[in-house]
Amino acid sequence: MGKEQRLRHRKDFAAAYRTGRVQSNQLLVLRVAPNARDVTRFGFVTGKVVGSAVVRNTVKRRLREAVREIGAAPGLDIVIGARKPAATAGYQALRQALYALIKRAGALPPTGSERPQENS
Repeated sequence: MGKEQRLRHRKDFAAAYRTGRVQSNQLLVLRVAPNARDVTRFGFVTGKVVGSAVVRNTVKRRLREAVREIGAAPGLDIVIGARKPAATAGYQALRQALYALIKRAGALPPTGSERPQENS
């Protein structure tokens, strides 16, 4: 994920928290706010309640990969926050939870062809 696709400044996170629509499930909290750019930017938040630094970074890496696979509509700032159960969730569970939230928020890419693989 390139620098132009990342939320890196406190003011950008604050704007997403202040003006964004919130969607959540058991694993994640998603905040979606429009931005005045042609690219969608993502920010990841994992508090100490999720676990140690190793666990938090693992969750963030998994979420970044899921975002890369799923994608999102252009022109949005999306902040993805992990809840405590995300620490023990596998990659597929996180990916499906993220896909469901992005879909519910109406932020799927225009093609809509990306779908999580079901392992039933």
